[in-house]
Amino acid sequence: MLTMTLDTIRRVLSLTRRDAADSEGFPASRPAAGNGQGADLIFRLKAWPQLPESGRTAEIYRMLSVMSSQPVTRQWLLARCSMAPRQLDALLEHLVADGALEVIDPALFAGRQPARA
Repeated sequence: MLTMTLDTIRRVLSLTRRDAADSEGFPASRPAAGNGQGADLIFRLKAWPQLPESGRTAEIYRMLSVMSSQPVTRQWLLARCSMAPRQLDALLEHLVADGALEVIDPALFAGRQPARA
């Protein structure tokens, strides 16, 4: 499985933060300028994390539960939770640093030939 480094994730999330601050809705899905990285990262929970006391809320547990059963995008998470974009990004960065979150950039799969049976 292709995964990304924490620095790359921070770079992509910073681009989507700027989009969210500049628009009334959620950031549009678009490739990040210049580096070819996609803004539509996919997140999948690999293991339950150790959360600080402030992170032990019903909303975060619901989000983690969904992420443990299916991969989701940042836009999907923003649309379904009441967290501010910066709070969500901080949580995602914490989960990556903790080793609990797998991050997949679908742009890495672009151009690959489909597997043959």
